[in-house]
Amino acid sequence: MGFIKVENIRVYAHHGCLPEETIIGSEYRVDLKVEADLSASSISDALEDTVDYVTLNAIVVKEMKKSSKLLEVVAQRILTEVFKCSPKVSWVSVAVAKINPPIGGDVERVVVHLKQGRV
Repeated sequence: MGFIKVENIRVYAHHGCLPEETIIGSEYRVDLKVEADLSASSISDALEDTVDYVTLNAIVVKEMKKSSKLLEVVAQRILTEVFKCSPKVSWVSVAVAKINPPIGGDVERVVVHLKQGRV
């Protein structure tokens, strides 16, 4: 087993409970980590034997475009889609961070982090 990480995926999206958040949008950072059996790809040097990180990035970008009130919903959609599109993945960790959230304080970011194994 091994891990593949796609870190600091930068996207601009429209998530939040406040109406202005869904209109104006905000910057987000997403970190994705998947566990999979990488033994075959470690020997074969073949893309079909691994988890394609281009696909992982595309899943994050696609799911971040769908507006939601809560980051938990966005993170769960990413988890679900990774399992659906990447059968070699046995475990996923995703962290979705809203940069400069409008919470009335000097806060750099808020982060929702979900982890899940394949069911």
